[in-house]
Amino acid sequence: MSSVSAFKLVLLSLIVMIGLQLLAKRLKLPPAAALLIGGIAMAFVPGLPPVHLDPDLVIVVFLPPLLMDGAYFSVWEELKRNLGGILLLAIGAVAFTTLAVGVVTHLVVPGLPWAVCFALGAIVSPPDAVAAKAVLERLALPRKLMVLLEGESLLNDAAGLVLVRFAVAAALTGTFSMGHAAASFAFLGLGGVVVGGVVGYLIVQIVRCLDDDYLIITTSVLTAWISYIAGEMLGVSGVIATVTAGLTFGWYQHEVLSATVRMRGMAFWQVVVFLLEALVFILIGLSLRGVIARSGGAGDALFTLAPAVAAVLGAVVLSRFVWVFATEFFNTSWRRLTGRDRGNVALDWRTATITSWAGMRGVVTLAVALSLPETMPGRDLILVASFAVILVTVLLQGTTIGLLIQWINPDRSPDSSAQHLTEPQAWARLEAAQLAAIEPLVHDSEGKVIHPRLLEQYTYRATITKAYGDRTDFPHEERTTHFDVILAAVAAGRKELLRMHRSGAIHDEMLHVLEHDLDLQEVSARHGRG
Repeated sequence: MSSVSAFKLVLLSLIVMIGLQLLAKRLKLPPAAALLIGGIAMAFVPGLPPVHLDPDLVIVVFLPPLLMDGAYFSVWEELKRNLGGILLLAIGAVAFTTLAVGVVTHLVVPGLPWAVCFALGAIVSPPDAVAAKAVLERLALPRKLMVLLEGESLLNDAAGLVLVRFAVAAALTGTFSMGHAAASFAFLGLGGVVVGGVVGYLIVQIVRCLDDDYLIITTSVLTAWISYIAGEMLGVSGVIATVTAGLTFGWYQHEVLSATVRMRGMAFWQVVVFLLEALVFILIGLSLRGVIARSGGAGDALFTLAPAVAAVLGAVVLSRFVWVFATEFFNTSWRRLTGRDRGNVALDWRTATITSWAGMRGVVTLAVALSLPETMPGRDLILVASFAVILVTVLLQGTTIGLLIQWINPDRSPDSSAQHLTEPQAWARLEAAQLAAIEPLVHDSEGKVIHPRLLEQYTYRATITKAYGDRTDFPHEERTTHFDVILAAVAAGRKELLRMHRSGAIHDEMLHVLEHDLDLQEVSARHGRG
């Protein structure tokens, strides 16, 4: 496929993506499922050239920004509080699934070397950050469970990729050392943390020195690829480096980014992430034709490999249930022995079931499978099984997890271990600080008020928020009515602004200036309305 043809295919995929997103909303389906099905349908359109994905290119283009997006918005305190549970999923569940799939595959296909079986297990073991985010972001989950699943999706790719590396090396060379593997795993992980921390710190310092909004936004966006490529070039985990850089920059962005940069950058970043997430699922679907061709044709893929693929699918799904419920059992037993009422990773059967079912695979699984050497034994089985795991987990688990959550109805009460201010309490302190700051500034040297409107405004706001300080939230009806009036005023102003522009009363430059002010008012009002 020529470069021009590839570009046209990308444009066609983006056009199709718009229609699939609308269809998914109408049918109330996860967009990831609709995009995957659309990509599969496109793969068999007559005259459309076959798609051959470059695995290394796919990973380096799509994975870093999507990992960065998750890490940037992560909450440090919640990650630290639930680190034990996250690591049990990101490392423990990946290792256990690798073992379970490897054993099952060897039982079904005895002639396949053990190293190859475990390589297949490592490839399909980590749930994908892209798939998880695409499905879970539209679901109402308890906050703690969301933190566990998001934290898992940020770190498990690193564990899976490391296991794949060792398994493939063992399959091709016939040698394996557990001690060497453990030491390499520790080096890759800790090295990734160091590289990501250094890159994140340097980016923060560079941003502090820049005074151009677009340069700041560009530098911020490049952080994802810089940290990932730097980690890979230095021989450590690029995934861990990207996550660490994202966490670092996300922590300091409140200090180094202005409100304008944050609004502009957020809008740009959300569009980029949206397009990447949508495009990656279409590309996965488009790659089906190539996967079948590599495995010897549709007949061979569907009949010869079907029993082994079915066994792998069963092992992938069941092993996650076994691991999650086993850790829940041991955690509960430990709490009983120690007399503790709560633990960082305590999960009841409801949340354990949801966690077990939230195991969607995606781009990393397919890219790693496609990157296997041509001489790798059992490569056809690995390709077909990997695609089948992606297809079933996204289409089956992704489309039914919302119904499962509604049926199970997990506990959504806030975590009492987190002693945080309520929203009214936080606003009361904020408004009091603002009032204290302006009080000396609204009087002249003789004590006369020179800015009465400002003094009145901030005094009123501080009084109102203090009055609601003992409430868990603001009265919804009063709040909604207040901001509805503001939104109505903004809408009327926008209508008059466009009328003046269309009639030639104001210049384009004035239009943009006044429109920006209206945009700021509307964003603020919609945020306050909730």
